[in-house]
Amino acid sequence: MAVERTLILAKGDALVRGLVGEILARYERRGYTILGLKLMQVSRDQAQRHYAEHEGKPFFAGLVDYITATPVVALVVEGHDAIEGCRATNGATNPIKATPGTVRGDFGQTVGRNLVHASDSPAAAEREVAIFFHDAELFTRAHALAAWLAE
Repeated sequence: MAVERTLILAKGDALVRGLVGEILARYERRGYTILGLKLMQVSRDQAQRHYAEHEGKPFFAGLVDYITATPVVALVVEGHDAIEGCRATNGATNPIKATPGTVRGDFGQTVGRNLVHASDSPAAAEREVAIFFHDAELFTRAHALAAWLAE
């Protein structure tokens, strides 16, 4: 089991529908640690870099428009096999095919409004975390524990 970091985005539909707390709680209940968390407006530049592998595809513009239309909650999660575990927590991209008990299976409505994003590989996670977070915005598990114990 490798300890990994991954980027999670609770997209605009999660925010508008009041599901962010429930979504975050699911990652925490699985034992993952949140190292960074922020409510933010995604810039077009960030969106284009985030979805760079889809550039030139017919749906690219729609992805960029959607993620920049409303604020998102961005977080960095760490834990054993966090990439695969968070993606399993999210469920299949198409909510109709997502297993009940997953975020998308319980709350998703359409492929275009599927609530969350999670990095799909260690390389993608490293690239995506750097798009949305500066190193100074991330805390380690040890740092958080030391600060808590010092009080």
